[in-house]
Amino acid sequence: MQSIIIGSNQAGQRLDKFLRKCLPEAGSGFLYKMLRKKNITLNGKKAEGKEILSQGDEVKLFFSEETFQKFSKAPAEAASEKEYLLAYQALKGVEILYEDQDILLLNKPAGMLAQKAAPKDLSLNEWLVGYLISHRKGMKEELSTFHPAVCNRLDRNTSGIVLCSASLFGSQTLGRLLKERTLKKYYHTICAGELKEPGFLEGRLIRKENRVVIQNEAGEKNLTGKESLIKTAYRPICAKNGYTLLEVELITGKTHQIRAHLASIGHPVIGDAKYGDLAANRQLKECFGLQHQLLHAHHVIFPMELSDHMAHLRGRMFTAEPPSYFKEIMKSLGLYGKEG
Repeated sequence: MQSIIIGSNQAGQRLDKFLRKCLPEAGSGFLYKMLRKKNITLNGKKAEGKEILSQGDEVKLFFSEETFQKFSKAPAEAASEKEYLLAYQALKGVEILYEDQDILLLNKPAGMLAQKAAPKDLSLNEWLVGYLISHRKGMKEELSTFHPAVCNRLDRNTSGIVLCSASLFGSQTLGRLLKERTLKKYYHTICAGELKEPGFLEGRLIRKENRVVIQNEAGEKNLTGKESLIKTAYRPICAKNGYTLLEVELITGKTHQIRAHLASIGHPVIGDAKYGDLAANRQLKECFGLQHQLLHAHHVIFPMELSDHMAHLRGRMFTAEPPSYFKEIMKSLGLYGKEG
């Protein structure tokens, strides 16, 4: 028999969901059968699986040790722990902007993956888990049922703020804020051409293999599975010498949205090989060594509508300073704004 006391990172979810995490090799049919036969109990009583777990609850599994090991994934976690610690040691340049028990805000350097693209990749996601294993007591043991994770993706070559969960509550809260779009996300970039007035862009983003196409028309009707309605707002900080230092609010958050949306109105992000101007990019590479899009997730603002547990974040803004090469290019182009 195994007894599991529910901790803070297991509370707040349904019992059946917790069991699937705890015993990932067991099918749902098997788990519900064990619940019906009282081979799995909650606080000493028969359970259906739909109960919401609370901290301190006791889940008992009347399985042999052999059966429990067969359905759990404990051996695989040992190998993963080495990978997490390797990523934490190997990936350099990550800055912790904010940390509490539930969330972390990290400043990701350009060139680093936010999440794995291939099985052998090391990404910020692995760095995060390695950091928490190294700095928080008990985190290693909790990985069987809860994984800290990156909650919003940035392209490999986009730098700046990444939102991360460190607890189940943090994961649920950030997920809700991103879904409801109440957490405001702002990016800074330099685009080709001079934009003098603030603007709002709305259109359809159509995914085509490894790139996207924008149709600048509104309307949600007849969207296909490969199409999304997107909204992007922008505000010029400084426009001069054929370029604009631009602040962009990402209202929706889709793959390559800012890059493709700005390119669709003739103002591509400089250095962007996929959506930008090749001749201009070649010149910028020769002058400044710029080899990727100059796009930086600059700051986020938390909404006032947060639970008492996260009251300390209500209305707060967190800023990630742009990398030094961003500032150098900005000044060389004569673009002076609040970045300067």
